Amino acid sequence: MHAVRKQILQILKVSEGATVAELADQLSMAPVSVRHHLDILQGDNLIEVARVERKGVVGRPQQIYVLTPEASSYFPNNFAALAGNLARQLKQVLPPDQVPCAFRAMAHEIAGEMDSAALADQPLEVRLERVAQFLNERGYLAHWEAAADDPEEGYLLHKCNCPYAGVSTEHRELCLMDQALVDELVGYHCQRTQSMVDDGHCCTYHIRQTAHTEIPLVGA
Repeated sequence: MHAVRKQILQILKVSEGATVAELADQLSMAPVSVRHHLDILQGDNLIEVARVERKGVVGRPQQIYVLTPEASSYFPNNFAALAGNLARQLKQVLPPDQVPCAFRAMAHEIAGEMDSAALADQPLEVRLERVAQFLNERGYLAHWEAAADDPEEGYLLHKCNCPYAGVSTEHRELCLMDQALVDELVGYHCQRTQSMVDDGHCCTYHIRQTAHTEIPLVGA
């Protein structure tokens, strides 16, 4: 697939949809060039147009381009089959009360792959940037942002792709593992406020930097 069309799919995956003007701005391209790529993606049934009226916009509803279900195959989910088989086997051989512990242990092992010790004295913003990079290397399409203008409101970490898509609905333990992974990577207990398993656009975690939510960084 053409690199620009891959970028368009990724932008739509993260943003929940965009207009031609928004895509042109993010891609630094002329709108007419963007429309050419959109036409091809529509022809391949990877995107579609949702006519919606955005708040504050006067006049005709804008055309918002969104992904179709068929587009999901273009995002990394190489762990899905393996994770599903692993979850199934663990639940067959372990007592029910030990299954969550096994998935938390796996999260701990994965978190150990990140250079957390070097981030121990860094501001949370620096740590979140590294966490997003670490997750993106594993196919999560992650990014973070401030929760509000007030620093006390904390931050939001979004994971817009699930490497376990298709199996996490059946095996919710994979969501538990990801929750534990995010907690350990960030160094704080994070509140999940949105989940793709429950029809959310992304898995979103709210991070508040307080003493009672802090946990030791792996390897620190």
